[in-house]
Amino acid sequence: MPDLPRTQRARMNTKGIGDDIERILYPYLAVNSETCTEGERAAASFLLNEIDSIEYFRQNREQRGAFPIPGDRYGRVVCWGLILGGSVEETVVLMHHYDVAGVEDYKSLKDLAFDPCALEKALAEADSELPTEAAADLASGEFLFGKGTADMKAGGAIQLALLNRYSKEKDLKGNILLIAVPDEENLSAGMRGAVLLLSELKKRFNLSYRYAFNSEPHQRKEPSKGLLSEGSVGKMLAFVYARGFLSHAGKAYEGINPLGIISEIVSRTELSAEFFDAARGEAAPPPTWLYLRDRKGNYDVSTPLSAGGCVSILTLESSPAETMSKLAKISKEAFSGRIKKMNESYKEFCINSNRKYTPLPWNADVLTFGELLEQAKKDGGESFSKLYDEKSRQVRENISGGELSLIEGSFALAEFACENVHDLSPRVVIGLVPPYYPSASNAKLEKGKNPCPELAEILSDFVMERFGQVYDREFYFTGISDCSYCSLKDSVEIEAALDTNMPLYGETYSIPLAEIEALSMPCMNIGPWGKDFHKLTERVYKADLYERTHALLVKAIDTVFESEKNVRSILP
Repeated sequence: MPDLPRTQRARMNTKGIGDDIERILYPYLAVNSETCTEGERAAASFLLNEIDSIEYFRQNREQRGAFPIPGDRYGRVVCWGLILGGSVEETVVLMHHYDVAGVEDYKSLKDLAFDPCALEKALAEADSELPTEAAADLASGEFLFGKGTADMKAGGAIQLALLNRYSKEKDLKGNILLIAVPDEENLSAGMRGAVLLLSELKKRFNLSYRYAFNSEPHQRKEPSKGLLSEGSVGKMLAFVYARGFLSHAGKAYEGINPLGIISEIVSRTELSAEFFDAARGEAAPPPTWLYLRDRKGNYDVSTPLSAGGCVSILTLESSPAETMSKLAKISKEAFSGRIKKMNESYKEFCINSNRKYTPLPWNADVLTFGELLEQAKKDGGESFSKLYDEKSRQVRENISGGELSLIEGSFALAEFACENVHDLSPRVVIGLVPPYYPSASNAKLEKGKNPCPELAEILSDFVMERFGQVYDREFYFTGISDCSYCSLKDSVEIEAALDTNMPLYGETYSIPLAEIEALSMPCMNIGPWGKDFHKLTERVYKADLYERTHALLVKAIDTVFESEKNVRSILP
């Protein structure tokens, strides 16, 4: 690879682009595009109108569009616009999501959430009620407040403004593809659909994807240092279903309470260092439980028969199979520990009640969902398989109709399988609930896949000379992002693990893993500094929004094109 200019300014004229960004951002923010609502379609209409307002796309209408997400019950689309810069294949992808999280945190100010000017006035009047840092940022005038300002319509407005500027470049020797997706905040249906779009456009226009730039807001570890992320953390949502042995509350030793079992598992896994997934001097945040409940339909004096919960596990290097193996091991140790505590308690009870102590009959049995299903099929034969297929169909229909959540649907299938196993012994079943995010990092790409391995260092030098701003680099964005779907290895093994351990994998929820692996490209998150995502005090740093982030993106795109052989640089 040739030596690349580290601080040279791009030739593309970006004078006044801050005004362009502001012109796009405010009406973009005004569209309430909360995830899984009609507003996402309204945001898509806004985006398509914005793209169509660019003269280049009025002249090349086949190079923009709305890609329907297959099977999406909300009828959502991926918006896209492609600038072809000549006869070359090299393509840079700009990506952002256009949905926003809910506004529950805004309370009485919900009607102002999408109007920064009105919201900031109302927040100023309630200054004493704001956290100290948020109040200081509001008073400084250096931040723009409002739902979606940081996460992530600021990044989207920057990308749209750049798309317009690139459309006017006469000698752009590379292609720029913008994709805007819905549903990043829920199941990433948008990005999973976008993978199919990328595959289609690759064939239609003979594209070679060289780099993807996401513009999620970055959180600063130190206020004086920005952050560039060369990948994104992976995420698994594991379910744990504990099946106990029912007893009367007054005869507790005659049964085993699943709440006790699952409480031990929660205690062993919540924020557990045993799950730290470390790589290259970084570590994924520890697991935390997001859902937990017994499965009794109504109150009576019996112990629950079953209980279940879901734990979020973030990964850098571990595969689904490795993570499930670790969860199984810890769950078995926790289950055994619970039985030991029960025996110790029972022994004390026997001493105090003049009874003969005999160890309780329980054993710790932990199965994956796949192992449970195989046991149920073995016990029930063809008749169980037919019943399970019908149960699965009903569950999927209920989920599709919004009557059942993915979590409850997964538990319903695990419960059904348990009820059809002949052995009534207590057990724990572990599995996975959608969504699944693979971990992605440029450091894991095969040799030769990254046209510019020094890009982070080049950008750091550039932003220091241009703005006097320090930027650090990390290999994984830990806030969870659509960058997870930019590259992948071992898709066959991952597919097998998901198919085995995730009851709803396939028809209800799927990931085009083979396509992601085939498309694998380096990625980087270059976004403005933001704070308090999803909260009442969500805000974005104006200096990044209007001045720095677009300059970093231009420099990054220039550098990628410069690194390609036979592509004349757009740098002067």
